[in-house]
Amino acid sequence: MTTPAQTRSIAAPQVYPDNAAFWQAAAEGRLLVKHCNACNEPHWYPRPLCPHCGSDQTEFRPASGRGTIYTFSVTRRAGPVPFAIAMVTLDEGVTMMTNIVDCDLDQLRIGQTVEVVFKPSDGGPPVPMFKPVAA
Repeated sequence: MTTPAQTRSIAAPQVYPDNAAFWQAAAEGRLLVKHCNACNEPHWYPRPLCPHCGSDQTEFRPASGRGTIYTFSVTRRAGPVPFAIAMVTLDEGVTMMTNIVDCDLDQLRIGQTVEVVFKPSDGGPPVPMFKPVAA
C-alpha cells in the first residue's frame, strides 16, 4: 500500500464554465455524471452536447460513486511512486479513465468493485479516483 511519504503529486484540473459544477461537487465529495434530458442517456466525459443525440439539453446528476474495473495498468517506472491507471465502468453505465488508489496494486483485478475517493490536487479542486471496496 502507498504510504503518505509515497503520495504522488496530482496536477490541478482546468475548471471551465461548462465543468465548474462538476469540480464544485468534487470539492464537496460528490461525483456527478452528465445526462441528456432529450434522450436520457448518461455520458462521460462531461461536455455540453450529448454525444448520443447532439442535444444541448444536458445536466449533471449525482452518481453512486461505485463501479467495476474494466481494465487497468500498473506503472512502476514513470516516477518514484508506482500508480495504477484504469478504466472504471460506473454503476450508471459510463466508463471513465481514472486512478486506483489506497490499495496494494498487486491485488487489483479486472471486474473488481471500486468506490470513489477524492484526492487533493496541486492548488485546485480534488480529483475523483477509486479504491477497491473491501470484500
